[in-house]
Amino acid sequence: MNLSPKITTVSDITLITLQKCPSELKFIANIFQRIAKLGVDVDMISLAPTQGAYTSVSFTISDNNLDKILSFTSELRNQRQVSAVASSGNCKISVYDAGMIDSPGVAAEVFDVASTVHADIRLITTSEVDISLLVTAADFQETLNALTKRFHD
Repeated sequence: MNLSPKITTVSDITLITLQKCPSELKFIANIFQRIAKLGVDVDMISLAPTQGAYTSVSFTISDNNLDKILSFTSELRNQRQVSAVASSGNCKISVYDAGMIDSPGVAAEVFDVASTVHADIRLITTSEVDISLLVTAADFQETLNALTKRFHD
């Protein structure tokens, strides 16, 4: 693997996980439509496989928008018994290289590097050219240093 990916970071990220969501896609779409109406940008999104009539969905927002989202999730809990778990103060590390499309094993390498520093990874999202890890603030610098060393030394 001969890549030299760009590594970018974003700090002050909150992870929200909504549990016991009805598994209909229309319900999930409505959640994100309502969040958009609040003026909140959503970044990483991960939808868990359906378990019967329910699923869970995780997404990230800026820590600055936590109050808006907590009001919204309180409403969801009261209306549909959807429970929410919030974890603030996280950081996103993204590894990007257009060459990843034809390079099997990049994700394995990123995960291996993160495992060597025992990073507490809260969420992973990927595309053909990007791997994003949401890590705790406590593990951010060590994880970033390890990834930088692996891909740029």
